[in-house]
Amino acid sequence: MRRMWPEEFNFVLNHAEEVTLDLPAIEHEDGSRSEAISRRALKVRIPMEDYERIWPLAEARYRLDGKHLGQAMTLITTNPHYHRWHPADGGSVEDVSEGGRHFTTKYVVVHFLLDDVRETAAA
Repeated sequence: MRRMWPEEFNFVLNHAEEVTLDLPAIEHEDGSRSEAISRRALKVRIPMEDYERIWPLAEARYRLDGKHLGQAMTLITTNPHYHRWHPADGGSVEDVSEGGRHFTTKYVVVHFLLDDVRETAAA
C-alpha cells in the first residue's frame, strides 16, 4: 500500500535534520550474530501537542513529496531495535502571549527512519 504523508503535517519536516542512526552488531542467545547497520533518519524537535497529533501515524511507512520526493519515512516510537531513538524530552520554552499570559511549550525530539523509494514504470 502506498500511503502519502498527510499534507497537514508537512510543517513537522520544515526544520528536520538528516542524521545517521548506527546500530551495533548484536549477539543473539542462539550464538548467531547480526551485522552492524547504519540507517538514514530525520531528527525533528516539535511541540508536544504536534507530536500527539502525529503519534497515530507511528510505525507506518509514508511516502514523501516536495524536498523529500522519492523517499519514505517511518516515525520511530516503540520499535525495540531503535530504543535509543525513541521520542525523548526536547526541553521547554517559557513565553508570554499577546494578552500578557505566561505559558510553557514542551518539546519532544523524534526520529523518522528514511528510505529511498523506487517506482517501477510500465514499458
